[in-house]
Amino acid sequence: MSAHGTRLEVRYNLGGRDFIVETGAVAKQADGAVLVTFGESIVLVTATASRTIREGIDFFPLVVDYQEMAYAAGKIPGGFFKREGRPSEKEILTSRLIDRPLRPLFPKGFLNEVQIIATVLSADQENDPDVLAICGASAALEISDIPFQGPIAGVRVGRIQGQWVCNPTVSQLKESDVNLIVAGSREGVVMVEGGGQEISEEELLEAIFFGHRSLQPILGIQEELKGKRIELENEQRKAAGEPEIKTVEKKAVPELSFDPVLGKPVLLADESIRERIRTAGQGKILQALAIARKKARNEQLEKTRQETLAPLLEEFPEKAGPIKAYYEALEKFVVRRPILQENRRVDGRAFNEVRPIHIQVGWLPRTHGSARFTRGETQVSAVVTLGSADDEQKIDALTGETFKSFMLHYNFPPYSVGEVRMMRGPSRRDIGHGALAERSISRILPSNEKNPYTIRIVSEVLESNGSSSMATVCGASLALMDAGIQIKRPVAGIAMGLIKEGEKVVVLTDILGDEDHHGDMDFKVAGSRTGITGFQMDIKISGVTRDILRQALAQAREGREFILGKMENALSGPRAEMSPYAPRFLSLRIKPDRIREIIGPQGKIIRGIQDETGVKINVEDDGSVHIFSPDSQAAQRAADIIREMIKEAQVGEFYMGRVASIARKPDGKEFGAFVEIFPGTDGLVHISQLANERVRNVEDVLKQGDQVLVKVIGIDERGKIKLSRKEALGHPWPEKK
Repeated sequence: MSAHGTRLEVRYNLGGRDFIVETGAVAKQADGAVLVTFGESIVLVTATASRTIREGIDFFPLVVDYQEMAYAAGKIPGGFFKREGRPSEKEILTSRLIDRPLRPLFPKGFLNEVQIIATVLSADQENDPDVLAICGASAALEISDIPFQGPIAGVRVGRIQGQWVCNPTVSQLKESDVNLIVAGSREGVVMVEGGGQEISEEELLEAIFFGHRSLQPILGIQEELKGKRIELENEQRKAAGEPEIKTVEKKAVPELSFDPVLGKPVLLADESIRERIRTAGQGKILQALAIARKKARNEQLEKTRQETLAPLLEEFPEKAGPIKAYYEALEKFVVRRPILQENRRVDGRAFNEVRPIHIQVGWLPRTHGSARFTRGETQVSAVVTLGSADDEQKIDALTGETFKSFMLHYNFPPYSVGEVRMMRGPSRRDIGHGALAERSISRILPSNEKNPYTIRIVSEVLESNGSSSMATVCGASLALMDAGIQIKRPVAGIAMGLIKEGEKVVVLTDILGDEDHHGDMDFKVAGSRTGITGFQMDIKISGVTRDILRQALAQAREGREFILGKMENALSGPRAEMSPYAPRFLSLRIKPDRIREIIGPQGKIIRGIQDETGVKINVEDDGSVHIFSPDSQAAQRAADIIREMIKEAQVGEFYMGRVASIARKPDGKEFGAFVEIFPGTDGLVHISQLANERVRNVEDVLKQGDQVLVKVIGIDERGKIKLSRKEALGHPWPEKK
């Protein structure tokens, strides 16, 4: 029996809850499989690698799939088929969260296909399974034979009443002003994703390094599980007379050779071939990088690549992978060298300089709000559409059914980078970039009480050369102000980069695509002048210190404030008037116990008002009534109808009413008249209150259907209204509207 067939478990008490990782009981045919339990949330994570390398492949094919099963929360999926279908946005975003910290930790030259599958088996709706899946993916790789330079772990960081909290519950997060996911190794942080309620740079640093300290024990339990796995394997080897192992045996990876020119190990062992690549390509790469325009530069770089590699690939087809990998490393070396040695960037800018910015607000006449934001060769069009509560997005998640009244959708069409490809809907990247921008913008939106609109923003990337997601943040903020949404403050975003060789460290502001591709860290910071609202960071190297991050955040703030200045010059604040094509809304508040009067049986009354006036009406449980219509007069008419329906009598007020009926005792004797003062509300005029003189018969003064002016002289504890015609005599009749 193999060690993989015996159940092994390790645990650690994290914030009063056991964090448990076990293996050997389930999914034993995967290369590595673990169950991660926290509270009553359980995630199965498996890691499997192909036995052979797909022919012709020259990149590492890693696939990560995170899936939330409805049964985990005791639910049956909605829809016609009643089974899980295409991944939800949460599943796609979590797949990316797992992928990003893992991908850089696979050794160079390892090209076997690897698939990580994380399946949520149980969800207690308080402990989010996403961070469990990150830890489980690392643990599954650690105990498998798949080469992996881990472990890593991930935790969520919140701040509640000024105190940092590791892995706060879903309920606790509602009170938190910070929501970050931090992934890291023993050496340092490798990924950060999240945002805050306009927090400072120093607060963000505290959150990141609190998260890094908090995840250390989870690294420890992975190492403990791996140690138990080795101990069990050695027991079985000893019984079989086989030699012991010191660590989990891994699949073979190609040996690396040190290249003195690049100063790093490379896959291509043959120095003569490396020299031919350098001789043919290095100078031409440098010349191509001097071309200012991205499209022309990339065309020349591709031409140089083909001219350099074609003869070598024809001569050494069996070395295609290492040859291509060495050329990529050479190009990276040539891009980075001027930055490190000559203090010169690809496009000639200073390290802290933002590219030229051009802004056009309201450029689409029939939309509710629009802005075109251009920064260098990155350009986005952000468009705002306003709707009613009927337009909210329903989200059926494991944590329960919720509704989103703010959505930001990001589209990255192929023409934005001069490419041709099939358009098959939003990619994982599109969804990830949209989520980052949405999180960054959501913090500065007005409350639902002040803004009952459902807001959708669509960002169309028209051109891209570095950080279209942060351009989306800028464009979205401007489009909201153009739409007349009274946001708290404008928000801007900027992408920062890092080049580090030994002790030499260079932080780059507003990075180009080439600087992103060949850099050591990519981090995006979005926020207002008050603080940070959105943050995303991926680190490709170890050794990024707190001081480096502090410097980078300070430089990012400088760049962000520069961009905000440009935005404020284009549009100083939200417009006072909305687009004539945007829906108008009126809000009024009624007593909650009167809601049923507006709704009516099976919604009959509210539908009638909507059909009559052409408006949309949303009624909240607290009695808030929101009326939406492109026609302000129609909205006012609907509001008047509702006010008339729920009007309440006020003592001392005069009302023009209609005699609904004559009040009689059981013996038939008249004692007054019931007068309807407004629809559905009537009161009694006692016979003694009909006139100044004594009245013997009510019908001597009033008959059914008569119009009569009355005064409210009392309302008893049961809500019965007492009226007087006598006290209204001589009072002027109200003018007809």
